[in-house]
Amino acid sequence: MHRLCFVIAALTACALPPGASAQDAYPSKVIRIVTSSAGGNSDVLARFVATGMSATIGQQVIVDNRGALAPAVVAKAPPDGYTLLINGSPQWLLPLLRPGTPWDAVKEFAPVTLATNSPSLLVTHPSVPVKTTAQLIALARARPGEMNYAVGTPGATPHIAGELFKSMAKLNVVRVGYKGTGPGVLGVMTGETHFMFPGAPAAMPYVKQGRLRAIAVCSAEPSALAPGIPTVAATGLPGFESVSPQAVFAPAGTPQALINRVQQEVAKVLKAEDVKQKLFSAGSEVVVSTPQVLADTMRRDIERISRLVKETGLREE
Repeated sequence: MHRLCFVIAALTACALPPGASAQDAYPSKVIRIVTSSAGGNSDVLARFVATGMSATIGQQVIVDNRGALAPAVVAKAPPDGYTLLINGSPQWLLPLLRPGTPWDAVKEFAPVTLATNSPSLLVTHPSVPVKTTAQLIALARARPGEMNYAVGTPGATPHIAGELFKSMAKLNVVRVGYKGTGPGVLGVMTGETHFMFPGAPAAMPYVKQGRLRAIAVCSAEPSALAPGIPTVAATGLPGFESVSPQAVFAPAGTPQALINRVQQEVAKVLKAEDVKQKLFSAGSEVVVSTPQVLADTMRRDIERISRLVKETGLREE
């Protein structure tokens, strides 16, 4: 039996070209992209990537929707390049806000690439007598404890953005919770609340209708998703930024050669003009990166929000 196994191994080795390895044969089976619930931003992105890679990589790529537990599923997967994760920034920020989160955002994943960004938008009810970030800060400081801001899902980007704005601007404003971004936006439109930080795609239709006033976009640079709107950082609060990135990961321990191959294939898909336009129409800008840029983005986010948690006691409620 031992002799038979030796012969099989020898024949397998001989079948490969000189210097070849299992990595050179990648992919030799179906690749699975694990992501959040169907219909969300991560799911939309995952389906574009799966369709594009299936056409170019020589193997079927499927999407596996696992909801909020998607990161935990990938963290336990073999590091062989056949299980990938597409997820947003809650993957690396949620452990800061929710003790006991069943994954370690840094130790259990290998960054592959940033994929898309969608900025938050600072909006007010049209009756609020401000047109710039500086004016909103001045008004809130002149009326301590009287102004309020809407948040949706606890721990989501609009919530974190509101807390970060409050902390950086040193404001005494009241948080008003809603059951999601949509109800929160409605609360601002009806005048129940004064301002909010929804995603630009969710807010821009109401800005165009005049039902919301867009004060500033929360990206570091002006965004084509919010044309003509200046940044918060440039209009009153330097250093402020709030975006919702989507990114691609593999399990920790995945060989660098496989990570580089996946990064190249994902980049090929996302840089296609038709894909860029479709994602833009869905509210996201393509921002392909190296694995190191994604790792650096995560590190900066974690450091910044860790300070916020320490200063304010922010937690997912």
